[in-house]
Amino acid sequence: MKDIPMFTSEYGVASLVLKEIPYKATAYVKLISSQEPEKLLQECVQFCRMCGSEIIDATGDPLLEQYPLVTAIYTMQCPRALLQDTDACLFPVTEQTLHKWLDIYNDRMADVPNSAYMDSRDGKKLLQTGDGYFVHRDGKLLGIGKAAGDTVDAVISVVPGMGETVLCALASALNCDIVALTVASANTRAIRLYQRLGFVKTAELSRWYRVLEP
Repeated sequence: MKDIPMFTSEYGVASLVLKEIPYKATAYVKLISSQEPEKLLQECVQFCRMCGSEIIDATGDPLLEQYPLVTAIYTMQCPRALLQDTDACLFPVTEQTLHKWLDIYNDRMADVPNSAYMDSRDGKKLLQTGDGYFVHRDGKLLGIGKAAGDTVDAVISVVPGMGETVLCALASALNCDIVALTVASANTRAIRLYQRLGFVKTAELSRWYRVLEP
């Protein structure tokens, strides 16, 4: 199932994320430009339903505020100097370990609002960018994540209580003074951890509303 970056109709332009339909029966709609957003939304919903979606979340227009809010997506930042050093080690994802990394990611992120399933195509991109890691201590897997530039893109612990260690280990791979990450407002446990470590919300990137559910 391929995404449609530019879904056009007489009512405007939207972007449709369809790749989640085979895995979670979920589609995402971003309204980009429209003089009649309600009619554009209706067309997008009809198209996503024909593709097999049972759940549809949407963003991009004030009219969506009449629907239930699923989550907001925040950017949070923290001075790297506030993050503790850790003796946990990073091991980059390789072709041999990619399948394990993807399995952990998809399992742990399945219930996180607005998270994206990572398929084999995403895995190939992960190998190309080199930003996927396993976090180990004394030969024991603590978690996985993604980190590059000034941003930690994913923090997933597989051992209870190891979220801070996994985050600090991933941050050690960055070459920056300020560490950034994104988080869903509905992921309250993660937000509490990040705030305790010194992260503060710096921007709201989007708000997602549930426009169709079973």
